[in-house]
Amino acid sequence: MYKLAHPLLLASASPRRHELLQQAGIEHRVVDIPSPPGEDEPHYANESPLDYVCRTAQEKAQRATVYLHAKQLIMPGQAILCADTTVELQGDVLGKPDSPEHAASILTRLSGQTHHVHTAVVLVHGQLEFRSISTSHVRFKALSTAEILAYCASGDCMGKAGAYGIQGLAATFVEHLEGSYSGVMGLPLYETAQLLQEAGLVSFA
Repeated sequence: MYKLAHPLLLASASPRRHELLQQAGIEHRVVDIPSPPGEDEPHYANESPLDYVCRTAQEKAQRATVYLHAKQLIMPGQAILCADTTVELQGDVLGKPDSPEHAASILTRLSGQTHHVHTAVVLVHGQLEFRSISTSHVRFKALSTAEILAYCASGDCMGKAGAYGIQGLAATFVEHLEGSYSGVMGLPLYETAQLLQEAGLVSFA
């Protein structure tokens, strides 16, 4: 549906973002950008969840831009897309768990509560940078210990902010969703399409 002069460069290892762009008919190519040394996406003291997710998305875009130009992996006129997603509960950032036990403690906190999922999107086209953010509100049902342990044992909790993926087994945990389903997955398609149009990158075919 969305016609681009050159395929979009998706600078993300997330298979979910790749799948969402495919779903939207946005031609793209996934590029692997090496992670920086040190802690992955550190959260600074006194940094709000919104500031955190916007900063990390922008830093990803800056690293991707430098790397792709240095390796001559980008064509003139080609754009780079980056995103970052974080889960917020009562002002706390709930990142990716480092173990199933850590995931269980995160899910215990989310049980019966409404949390917020922020996804920041950054599009780099030449010297221009376009940004947007999507915030969705997700309420989990009250989870039993057995449900939490079974979900964590499945492995679906790992590698995901907030220790769950809404597109997987945890879909049954969601009592109410207000906002963008694709944003909770990791790439809000409405905002992404708006950025592509704002940058003048798409036509319709």
